[in-house]
Amino acid sequence: ESRAASASNKEINIQWYIPSVAKPSNDTETKVLLLYAYNTNPVKISTIKIFSSMSVFSGHLWIPLARIISLREKLSDLKEQVEILMQGSKSFSTSVPTSFPQQSETLKISPSNKPKMSDVKVDLDEKTEEIAKRCLSEVRALLSVVPALSPPLTKIPFDVTLQSITNLEDMFDLANGCIITEGTLFSWIISLLH
Repeated sequence: ESRAASASNKEINIQWYIPSVAKPSNDTETKVLLLYAYNTNPVKISTIKIFSSMSVFSGHLWIPLARIISLREKLSDLKEQVEILMQGSKSFSTSVPTSFPQQSETLKISPSNKPKMSDVKVDLDEKTEEIAKRCLSEVRALLSVVPALSPPLTKIPFDVTLQSITNLEDMFDLANGCIITEGTLFSWIISLLH
């Protein structure tokens, strides 16, 4: 029972394994193992001995370490561009503090229906949109079973928010991994892993 789990929302859990000795034979390129598990419906596992569900999936992918490091740098640059666009937006400058996301998360504001700053969809300029498409094409290539057949993205497949870009950057953080909950980013990622 202590090893049981529950997920009240749809979510994907990403973990990385960097092997010291174990790696696929016939490979000279250093690769790391992406381990993932996701559920497409809320689940509560009370005992792992008898659990069976059609909505829980898991798997793994071997991915070249150099490509992950390169992609993470590009995603970090993309996140910085999104933050700059948000700071320049008049709608944020008058209603929400934009100096540091950590500060805005700790502020206690009276209850309202306004979404958090990090969850508001960002209107991308042409340059940032092209950077995003290149990054996301690379994400798709890394996670797809047959990446050679994937043409470059012509549109961004999920809502671009500071939170979605942060989640994507965290997904490729080899030291920590991440959990991404339901939403358009979640749907896009699991579509790649099917």
